Amino acid sequence: MHRFSLLVAGLVWLASPVASAGEITRLWLTHRTHDPSKIVVNWETDAPGNSIVHYGVDADLRETARQDDHVTLHHVEIPLAANADRYHYRVTTGEDRSAPASFKAYPKDLVRIAVVANWHARPKLDALIADNIHLLTTAGDNVESLHRLCGPGKADCTKPYTALIAAYPELFRTTPFLPILGNHDREIRPRGNKPPTDAVYDVEAQAFRAFFELPGDEWKWHFEIPSVDLRLIALDLNHISDQGTTWQTCHPLTKDSPQFLWYEKLMSTERPVTVVTLYNERNSTMRSQEGAAWHELFRKGTIAVTGFGYFAERAEVDGFPYYNTSLGGKGAKYADPKSKFFASEDNYLLLSVSRDKLRVEIKNLDGNTLDQKDYPRRK
Repeated sequence: MHRFSLLVAGLVWLASPVASAGEITRLWLTHRTHDPSKIVVNWETDAPGNSIVHYGVDADLRETARQDDHVTLHHVEIPLAANADRYHYRVTTGEDRSAPASFKAYPKDLVRIAVVANWHARPKLDALIADNIHLLTTAGDNVESLHRLCGPGKADCTKPYTALIAAYPELFRTTPFLPILGNHDREIRPRGNKPPTDAVYDVEAQAFRAFFELPGDEWKWHFEIPSVDLRLIALDLNHISDQGTTWQTCHPLTKDSPQFLWYEKLMSTERPVTVVTLYNERNSTMRSQEGAAWHELFRKGTIAVTGFGYFAERAEVDGFPYYNTSLGGKGAKYADPKSKFFASEDNYLLLSVSRDKLRVEIKNLDGNTLDQKDYPRRK
C-alpha cells in the first residue's frame, strides 16, 4: 500500500507542469555619471536576487556584468563600446529574465531629446515615440504623489515610480531616461490648506534617488553629450515660496546655498556650446530671485525649461528663452509677462541638437509642431 501511494504521487508530480522562469518586464535605462560612455540598466523584481546584464553591440550579447547583492531593485552599470550605432541587452535575476532589448547610441551629428512634465494623467505618447528620440528627460512632477500608493509618511516608498515604468514598458527599456524633481515627486503627505506639524514633502527625495540612478547628488545633476557639445543641467527648484515651512519641497536656493554655488560654477567655467537648464518653478518667479542672480546665470546657457504651468509657452527676456511644457496642458492660464508663444494644449518639447544649433519644437500629443525656434551655436 505504501509503495502504491508513492507510485501515484510520482505520477501526479510527472503530470504537473514544471514551474517556468518569470519574465522581467519593469526595466529602465539611466546614467549614473555625466559620462555618456556608460549607462545603467535598472530593473525591478518581485523577489530578491542577484543582478546580471548580458549585453553587446549585437544580439549575441557576448559581454556580462553582474552584482551578487540580494535585492529587488537592480542597478548595473555597463560600458558602451565606441563607434556603435546600437546596443543590445537582456537582464536576469535568478531564474527570471527579460526579453532582449536594445537602445540607440548618441550620434555624432544630431541628437534628439524629448522633455516632458506633469505626467499624472499617463497620456499616450505615440507621437513622442515616433520622434525616434535618443534621450528622455523631464521638467519635474513625474508622479502624482508618493502617499497615494504608499500611505502617508513613507519617504522611501518607490511604488509610484514602479507604476510609471509599467505604464510605458517599451519606451523605458529602449530610451535612456534622466528625470528631474518636482514637488509631486516627494509628496509624502496630502498638502492640505495650511502647513501641518509634520513635513509634507521629503526634501531629500529618498524614493526618487533610490529608484533612479542619476549623476551627482541626483536631486541636482548635469549630463554631457560631447559629440554635439551639449550639457543638460537639472536644478531642484519648485514651490520656492514655501522654503522654511513644513511645505518646503526643494533644497535652498539663496546665493550662499550649495545649489546656487554649484550652478554658478558650472555656468562660469568653460562649458559646451549648448546648455539646457531644467527645473520645476515658475519662470517669472525664478528670474527675480536673489536680485535676478538666477536669471543672469540662466542667460549664460541656451534655454531654460520648466514644467510648473499646465500649458505650452515660450517667453523671452533680455534675448533669453524660457520654456514651459506639460503633458497635461489644459490647466489654468497664467501667461508669462514676456510670453511670445502660448497654447493650452497637452504638449512636450523636442530638442534637436547639433554642433551648429539647437532647434526647440513645442509639440502636441498628436505630433503637430505648435512652435519652433532655432538657437545658433554660441560664439
